[in-house]
Amino acid sequence: QLQLVESGGGLVQPGGSLRLSCAASGFILNYYAMVWFRQAPGKERETISCINSSGGSINYADSVKGRFTISRDNAERMVYLQMNSLKPEDTAIYYCAAGHSDYCSGLPDSFRSWGQGTQVTVSS
Repeated sequence: QLQLVESGGGLVQPGGSLRLSCAASGFILNYYAMVWFRQAPGKERETISCINSSGGSINYADSVKGRFTISRDNAERMVYLQMNSLKPEDTAIYYCAAGHSDYCSGLPDSFRSWGQGTQVTVSS
């Protein structure tokens, strides 16, 4: 059974950094593109990054480009999101998701499965 478990969220001051982790199990991670999306109260779900199965192709939303970095370690069955220069508007629940195929078609808004999410709060 496909399972994704996020961790690494927390409270951070504006300008700070966090690294989110996503542990995958129950499926062959190498076969799928992986996505991070976020959901803030009162806002629409936003896909912020997608990395293809090999890690050779990456897309970012304009809202995080230059500040966030997605990566993956297929051997360790892990996906990461390094978040730097955090802003209050980055406050949201962050989810790791598996795509429907091995490539990213832009920033997908449909996923095969996703985890329970981890809360990120950016506040002074």
